[in-house]
Amino acid sequence: MTKKERRVGTVSRGIRCPIIRKGDDLASIVATSVLEAAECEGFEIGDRDVISVTESIVARAQGNYATVDNIADDVRAKLGGGTVGVIFPILSRNRFAICLRGIAKGAKKVILMLSYPSDEVGNKLITDDMIDESGVNPYSDVLSLERYRELFGYHKHEFTGVDYVEYYGNLVRECGAEVEFVFANQAKAILDYADHIINCDIHTRARTKRILLAGGAKVVCSLDDLMNAPINGSGYNAKYGLLGSNKSTEDTIKLFPNECKDLVLDIQKKIADATGKHVEVMVYGDGAFKDPQGKIWELADPVVSPAFTDGLIGTPNELKLKYLADNDFKDLSGEELKKAISESIKAKDDNLVGNMASQGTTPRQLTDLIGSLCDLTSGSGDKGTPVVLVQGYFDNYTN
Repeated sequence: MTKKERRVGTVSRGIRCPIIRKGDDLASIVATSVLEAAECEGFEIGDRDVISVTESIVARAQGNYATVDNIADDVRAKLGGGTVGVIFPILSRNRFAICLRGIAKGAKKVILMLSYPSDEVGNKLITDDMIDESGVNPYSDVLSLERYRELFGYHKHEFTGVDYVEYYGNLVRECGAEVEFVFANQAKAILDYADHIINCDIHTRARTKRILLAGGAKVVCSLDDLMNAPINGSGYNAKYGLLGSNKSTEDTIKLFPNECKDLVLDIQKKIADATGKHVEVMVYGDGAFKDPQGKIWELADPVVSPAFTDGLIGTPNELKLKYLADNDFKDLSGEELKKAISESIKAKDDNLVGNMASQGTTPRQLTDLIGSLCDLTSGSGDKGTPVVLVQGYFDNYTN
């Protein structure tokens, strides 16, 4: 009997799991959930399938939490407890508000410098049109709160309905600190107001810190310098500190998961023991994509994937089928075209950089691509699928 040709390529499945609590054996729960889903839904686990686990349940199983008071103690110890410049935070009740409360409790005065018209990941403080109409040059102009209000008034974020200037100001005052606002896009502008500084940007943090130290700042901490060790028995993240944290309660944050390479290897082994198949495993957070409506870049975590098995190292090495069809084999059709393209794929070089037939296949990291797919599959709400199984991702037209 002739084997039927496959008609399906990549498949992404959200896997439902129990609610995870501190101390749970996450590797066993994930492996069991995937195997039970395969049995229930009638599919098989294959070699090079990818099991992806959202960072939130990893951190929850680790019990990786910190309180506002833990953050305050760390800020006070590292920045002196006096006037602290806090620059380039993202505008987020989930991502930054609790961090700001901790910072405010660890200082007497906060000079809060916001980038404008938007933060690093695209959340709009004000609109581009408002900037154009005001005549302000956002690359060079430094605005006080009074000047900002005179020019732009009170402007609410289109998704949250929050005026973040008012919201962040109230948070700082409620924690017992004074607050002064500055609006600027050049890091060194803060040096006119403070020399003990926390730079809160995510992906540009190393450059910002370098500029501030070169400009004469006495102490500069990025968010990854805070909560990078336990404070009074708290959780911590040795590599990323407060970066990647999320609000848990009004007084607590969940930190990005600590070292979890052992977890992905354990899951990989459990699946191999149960099925004989070699799967890849990764932990994922935010996907790396941009929302076309709100112009928000999703990646507020420091990386898409903090841990993954070695088979996920690298970038895709793919040929563009439409390029081959429209150029190399433009005179072919039907089975002849299919055969020619299949042979090209089988014979392709291990490194296609510079090859015209690979143009348009952006060489993003595999973990960034798969993590983005998984983030979109699992969502951030009530789907209840914190594990995603991706099958067929490493297949091509010839498989």
